[in-house]
Amino acid sequence: MALLPLLVPVLVLLQQVACGTASSKNLLVLTVATKETEGFKRFQRSAKVFNYDVQVLGLGEEWNGGDESTAAGGGQKVRLLKSALELMPDKENLIVLFTESYDVIFASGPAELLKKFKQAKCRVMFSAETLIYPDRKLDVKYPQVVTGKRYLGSGGFMGYADNLWKLVADWDGRDNDSDQLFYTKAFLDPEKREKLNITLDHRSRVFQNLYGGVDDIVLKFENGKVRARNVVHDTLPVVIHGNGPTKLQLNYLGNYVPRVWTFETGCTVCDEGLRKLSGLKDDAFPLVLIGIFIEQPTPFIPQFFNRLLNLQYPKERIQLFIHNHESLHQSKVDAFLTEHGSKYNTVKVLGPEENAENAEARNIAVDMCRQSPDCEYYFSLDASVVLKNPNTLKSLVEQNKSIIAPLVGLLGKLWSNFWGALSSDGFYARSEDYVDIVQGQRIGVWNVPYISSVYLMKGSTLRSELKERDLYHNDRLDPDMAFCHNVRERGVFMFVTNREDFGHILSLENYQTNHLHNDLWQIFSNPADWKEKYIHENYTAALKGKLVEMPCPDVYWFPVFKDVACDEIVEEMEHFGQWSTGTNSDQRLQGGYENVPTIDIHMNQVGFEREWQKFLLDYIAPVTEARYPGYYTKCLFDLAFVVRYRPDEQPSLMPHHDASTFTINIALNSVGIDFEGGGCRFLRYNCSVKAPRKGWAFLHPGRLTHYHEGLPTTKGTRYIHVSFVDP
Repeated sequence: MALLPLLVPVLVLLQQVACGTASSKNLLVLTVATKETEGFKRFQRSAKVFNYDVQVLGLGEEWNGGDESTAAGGGQKVRLLKSALELMPDKENLIVLFTESYDVIFASGPAELLKKFKQAKCRVMFSAETLIYPDRKLDVKYPQVVTGKRYLGSGGFMGYADNLWKLVADWDGRDNDSDQLFYTKAFLDPEKREKLNITLDHRSRVFQNLYGGVDDIVLKFENGKVRARNVVHDTLPVVIHGNGPTKLQLNYLGNYVPRVWTFETGCTVCDEGLRKLSGLKDDAFPLVLIGIFIEQPTPFIPQFFNRLLNLQYPKERIQLFIHNHESLHQSKVDAFLTEHGSKYNTVKVLGPEENAENAEARNIAVDMCRQSPDCEYYFSLDASVVLKNPNTLKSLVEQNKSIIAPLVGLLGKLWSNFWGALSSDGFYARSEDYVDIVQGQRIGVWNVPYISSVYLMKGSTLRSELKERDLYHNDRLDPDMAFCHNVRERGVFMFVTNREDFGHILSLENYQTNHLHNDLWQIFSNPADWKEKYIHENYTAALKGKLVEMPCPDVYWFPVFKDVACDEIVEEMEHFGQWSTGTNSDQRLQGGYENVPTIDIHMNQVGFEREWQKFLLDYIAPVTEARYPGYYTKCLFDLAFVVRYRPDEQPSLMPHHDASTFTINIALNSVGIDFEGGGCRFLRYNCSVKAPRKGWAFLHPGRLTHYHEGLPTTKGTRYIHVSFVDP
């Protein structure tokens, strides 16, 4: 069973009529909470939604009831309940509901609760479970049941005040004794059970314990409302309890507590209010420490820093912590800081020479915020995250959550930076709504057990619930999982929001690092980011025919590459350095031939032929098929190479036909800046193109009609990329 979303954009009012719009005068809700945890606040919100008046016992007291997650305990709750009931031993018409709070939500209102209780015709009703706890030897003493859950659960029960008083009046145990064992023994005493008229809610009409019953529950969506349904007994429980190891499953249901949704803010009136940043002066923005982590070779690092620079948040209110584990990227980090570092409030860098491991670097960054009273937020950002939304940081701050992540994932895949559920051993499990959330079919802010890659944390949370320095270590878990485990153990909720499109995550698989410009090889692994970096901003217009020129008959000229693509291809070739004249026997030609040998380097020499064919198929084929109707190409090629022209080396090319069906000729540098002269003359038409534009491609037929020559380069060095495509 899954962790389901915290919010659902139900654009309707609550089911107030069905659930009752006001708490009954004869109902008192009691709970125990020594601290106002996030679980407690969620309980209070659900109570407010359904108009329950809740009296909290023990708030501010020290908890001495033991660790109920590892051993039986909770006697302190019985003591506190006894003290409260001492004031009402004779109120035989008052019905008291006692429930846990940290792991409980209401699913309906007082009217339905009271109706179902009275239909049971008992004086005391306990929740029921399928598993016996804490003493299995008591199994034989339990009454047999025809259907339903057999064993008592102490996390939720209700009854008339006088009967409950009689039930707890003889409690004299210690605070860390077992409350469940105390109530179990009372129930298993036939005389007391009959005298106090105690029963169990066998069919979960009122109470739903998730421990041992997670698979019994589904969510029922109807007319903009949502309700947890017990499909085993066909009941709609009122009080949902994520007891035992199923507290996370409560988040699954708690995400769907019905709320009033407003169009203006996308927020809920019963949730914590948004922290509005609009209208604030720059110096009034909360101070944020951004922790940047480059933990492994990562493509598109300069683009990552450009997006960081473009975040719509005052830079004087941003502190930077950068951990770069990779020497490969040090020059890019240095370049960013040299040009832009002074714009930020402060900058701290841990470079490869520091030899700081992932977890330790993250602990250092978090502790920087923790130790500074001025640090209101800590924003953890991995270099593999592509934040396309410049308002991401502002949007997360405005959500006013202790920890919240923007939803990002691998493009075209279901992998993302959150988990909807955990398996029994604490690892990944898919929630039933995970796909809907990732694909944007359900929009909201979701309470989840695991986040990674990018998230915002409140500084106040780091200085309170998460004050221990080491958040990122665990014997058997990686840093991300260790962090989430430690956060969950301290009762702090993590959220993920998909209310906006924030961006995506790069695929780091198959990232080659043996080239000068490794990003060029990312066209398969990260095609969208490759396109953004390398493809000309006007290519889409050219694809539609708007910027396609025809300088000579059947010769088409259009933009395809940005300057950075041209520069990196040239630099990659010069870095490789093995320029040579093509020959028929040269293995570089892959079985093809050059009619006129050139000073060139072929794509197969630098291991780029697969990537180049992908480029031709994705970006050249659509233009070719649009310009030559009825022709279709798979962009197969025998020859694809970069040619270098120099006055003192090879300045021109004699007239020739290309060995191709069509040829692509892309200018890789600029006439008048990098070289003079050059160009191409088509002899049949006596037509020349003498001013090739950097990043623009010539597309022309290769055989028969387009006999051509390369015009002399008179100064500097000219580079072109030539592809003989056939068919």
